Amino acid sequence: MAKGRVFFDQELCKGCGLCVLVCPVQCLALNRKEINSKGYNPAYCKEPEKCIGCANCGVMCPDSVITVERF
Repeated sequence: MAKGRVFFDQELCKGCGLCVLVCPVQCLALNRKEINSKGYNPAYCKEPEKCIGCANCGVMCPDSVITVERF
């Protein structure tokens, strides 16, 4: 059962992958099928049901494109 929800500003994400690396439950990934207007593969939550709402991803993001909600 998910304890949180993660939202990404897809247009501002530069696909650095830092959020993916710090996710303890490995529910994040870079979307290799989509490219934003700046030419990057944005991050997304591939398994939202696994999110624990820890906010590690939001803290690590250098561009503040991640919002985390906790339930």
